[in-house]
Amino acid sequence: MALIAGLIFAVVCLVLLAGYPVAFTLGGVALLFGLGGAAAGAFPAGELLALPSRVFGIMTNETLIAVPLFVFMGVMLERSQIARELLEATAALFGRRRGGLGITVVLVGALLAASTGIVGATVVTMGLLALPTMLRRGYDPALAAGTICAAGTLGQVIPPSIMLVLLGDVIASAYQQAQSTMGVFSMQTVSVGDLFVGALIPGLLTVAAYLLYLLFVAWRWPATMPAVPDDERGKHTGLVLITRLLSPLALIVAVLGSIMIGAATPTEAAAIGALGAMLLAAARGRLGRTELTAVTDRTARLTSMVFMILIGASLFSLVFSAYGGDHAVHELLDSLPGGALGAMLVVMAAMFLLGFILDFIEITFVVVPIVAPALLAMGLDPIWLGVMMAINLQTSFLTPPFGFALFYLRGVAPASLETGAIYRGVVPFILIQLGMLGLLAAWPGLVTWLPGLVYR
Repeated sequence: MALIAGLIFAVVCLVLLAGYPVAFTLGGVALLFGLGGAAAGAFPAGELLALPSRVFGIMTNETLIAVPLFVFMGVMLERSQIARELLEATAALFGRRRGGLGITVVLVGALLAASTGIVGATVVTMGLLALPTMLRRGYDPALAAGTICAAGTLGQVIPPSIMLVLLGDVIASAYQQAQSTMGVFSMQTVSVGDLFVGALIPGLLTVAAYLLYLLFVAWRWPATMPAVPDDERGKHTGLVLITRLLSPLALIVAVLGSIMIGAATPTEAAAIGALGAMLLAAARGRLGRTELTAVTDRTARLTSMVFMILIGASLFSLVFSAYGGDHAVHELLDSLPGGALGAMLVVMAAMFLLGFILDFIEITFVVVPIVAPALLAMGLDPIWLGVMMAINLQTSFLTPPFGFALFYLRGVAPASLETGAIYRGVVPFILIQLGMLGLLAAWPGLVTWLPGLVYR
């Protein structure tokens, strides 16, 4: 039975590499193995009857309602050109310094991460607005491309993040499974809000690490990051700069602040963010029927994709568990040397390598439900585990050949920018993210301290 479970996982990976859609690959392979096993008498056919109730549970999950709301907020802010205004205002502040444009890209990426959380929108926007200026002013092409790609991925670890919403739901389910089936008894619970609060300090530390790297490069190799002349930075009055910076900051504070003080759940905070994005767009005169139609259409498409993958993953998990795959994984991890930390190291390494060929959604819905219950049953903190996985999955956007941030930038970059330069440029930032994983492994309190303080 365990061999069949392993075969299911291997077949799913092979079909995904062949280019088939994720949602139908997960559901289709699981259904074939389930029906085939039932016909051969090796699979309890009654297990498949639980699928409708699982799908209904997904559709009525209040936590997952935050996904379309956060997507709507991000797309609305993208359409209202707040990213352009942020980039222009921040460039006016820092452009006069060596490395100022690189610093601007990272800071704007952090602000957009906390207000949109959509990697594609951030990378494309800054690729169109900042990259031409950086190349024209003499920035090293690899450094410019790597900075833009890395800044775009901040939306995956700085809350509110769609990745954290999905991971939080999966980790919460895994924790319940560990409590009910693997003998873990604890009064502790975990939610998406816990991951939001736990990821705040690591997210800010990642931003700081990016900035320190750029400052070091500007100091050590100043020719690679020249300053921008006054006539190219644009003229902005102090009032305009303050207005353009404060409006997204106010939205960030409203969303995250309402969660941290306990005034709203993540789903309610997502509704606040969606409403706030509409108000900001209306204040700029960009909330017409055309804009609203485009935003709702894109939100529906992205949300449908996520939920179809989630339904397929639910069927995969159902069949995989029925074949005893979850217990086989638990026994495998439990037998590794080093105990919980050894098992954690193996899982982190496997997720990092899978990030070269799979998307974060696929890893979240396929790999995490398999390994998380076993790791939690070994005594690991669920908030720490969730944040560690989020930062690990952040690297999947940068690791070639299938890093989505690389594809997004390649699509809008000038032909003069070689693809090899993009790949070289992201390497230092991947190493920074791996270094952040090591830092959080050495000091778990960087993740767990703030949730303990907030919820005490």
